[in-house]
Amino acid sequence: MENKVTIYCTNTESYKDIPVGTNLIQILKEFDVKSRHKIVTAKVNNKTEPLTYQVYNNKTVNFISLSEPSGMRAYVRSLCFLFSRAVAEVCPNAQLLIEHPISLGYFCRINNVSTVDQDMVDAIKAKMQKYIDADIPFQCVEEETVRVVEMFRERGFEDKAILLETSGELYSKYYKMNGAVDYFYGCLTPSTGYVDLFDLELYNDGLLLRIPNRENPVKLEPVIPQKKMYNIYKEHLKFLNIIGLDNVGDMNKANQKGEMPRIIKISEAYQEKAIANIATEIVSHTGNGIKVVLISGPSSSGKTTFRMRLEVQLMVNLIRPVGLSLDDYFVNRENTPLDENGGYDFESLYALDIPKFNEDLEMLLRGEEVELPTFNFTTGQRDYKGHKLQLEKNSILVIEGIHGLNPELTRSIPDNLKYKIYVSALTTISLDDHNWIPTTDNRLLRRLVRDYRYRNYSAIDTISRWPSVRKGEDKWIFPYQENADVMFNSAMMYELAALRKYAEPILSQVPNNVPEYAEAYRLLKFLKYFNYINDRELPPTSLLREFLGGSSFKY
Repeated sequence: MENKVTIYCTNTESYKDIPVGTNLIQILKEFDVKSRHKIVTAKVNNKTEPLTYQVYNNKTVNFISLSEPSGMRAYVRSLCFLFSRAVAEVCPNAQLLIEHPISLGYFCRINNVSTVDQDMVDAIKAKMQKYIDADIPFQCVEEETVRVVEMFRERGFEDKAILLETSGELYSKYYKMNGAVDYFYGCLTPSTGYVDLFDLELYNDGLLLRIPNRENPVKLEPVIPQKKMYNIYKEHLKFLNIIGLDNVGDMNKANQKGEMPRIIKISEAYQEKAIANIATEIVSHTGNGIKVVLISGPSSSGKTTFRMRLEVQLMVNLIRPVGLSLDDYFVNRENTPLDENGGYDFESLYALDIPKFNEDLEMLLRGEEVELPTFNFTTGQRDYKGHKLQLEKNSILVIEGIHGLNPELTRSIPDNLKYKIYVSALTTISLDDHNWIPTTDNRLLRRLVRDYRYRNYSAIDTISRWPSVRKGEDKWIFPYQENADVMFNSAMMYELAALRKYAEPILSQVPNNVPEYAEAYRLLKFLKYFNYINDRELPPTSLLREFLGGSSFKY
């Protein structure tokens, strides 16, 4: 009698008895799951697994399509493996660097070649398409880490060798495809045939790897020009290269040699110099009429600490900064716009009283005294408590809020009076040459720690809210980021190593019987790449103190 296990499929809300050892591809067929978009991976007992995963015990399975974040991550990893293999064949001695997300794709650089031109791009794309048409399996291999390190080192992948060598894991997994090997920290699609939509084009001094649209993955993401963002990334990567920390493995080695105090000091000084330069730039334009500084950025980007440090630098330049809170201009609760689920949409621009805000701004800029409102979050109503403000001759308004770069927020104020700053944790350091660190993971881990320590939110609370936070950012923040006069990268190269000891116990509290477990497990696995560091070396003015505690600023 054939041994069987019971599988519950959440997609169809049904049970089936399946032979022991059956993989998820076959189980998908058994349940005849209907999906609008291609299914590329699955959650097994709330843990993301590849479709080649075999079941030997009773399981709950949820099949994941390309329209879901974990599905898109598996697709992009697979595409990157395909891309790196094609580059190795077209340019045998080249080094491929997949550096960071930009313009809704991924910026890549090919080193050790005389020139990167359209002929090379066409040859790489043709090679990739050949592999896609052949539908070659991606094979996952698990071996002792020392053997995997030796294998990568022999093949010239020193970045991967160092990463795994410093990870502290006894066994490591890697992937094989048609004789090629590569390393990725998450699962891939079953084969190359799944990765059938992509493009590759010349972009600045490198290449742009284009991927499917996240909302409608049957078409490619559009290419959105992001010149300012590109320049920030380029400058940061140059900085990392100069100090010799190209990847996480390099930083782990430096940590093991006791060099982290020096690295922290360099990283903090680099940020302080950037803030000082922004303050100097603002002051140089005050003669041209600048009276309002607008600071915007997504959740957990460190806007508040950035504002406070900028105000210090402005005062050093003999400018008196005066803060104005957008939160006090919320409309009364009953007038708050609703989201698609019928709940209050506090992320909407129109949750603010735009006409009143502009009226008060105009009065302040004319030198008049204004009584400012105070929003009562308990009653949901605006109050006036006699708080009056009048700008002095050497004063400048500093306004922080997610809508700061939206032209509609300050529509009555001439552009020549405004200086706009975009703040976000744009990039820290790459895991290796083919694995970047998603900026959203950086911010999520910051928020997770802050929410738990200061807002009494569990990891489940923070993780479950994150998709709606991201949706609000996509609508209200990211479309306006290139409106900034300057961008500030609030991420520090060492910060994920510092966050690890705070985030791990919080994430470990998430039980495996809730949907949020998959994300908690992924983040825990991701954090293991970073060796612990002692955060005693962080100065009290560090931007990271906003999330970890111990800041000399009052929030």
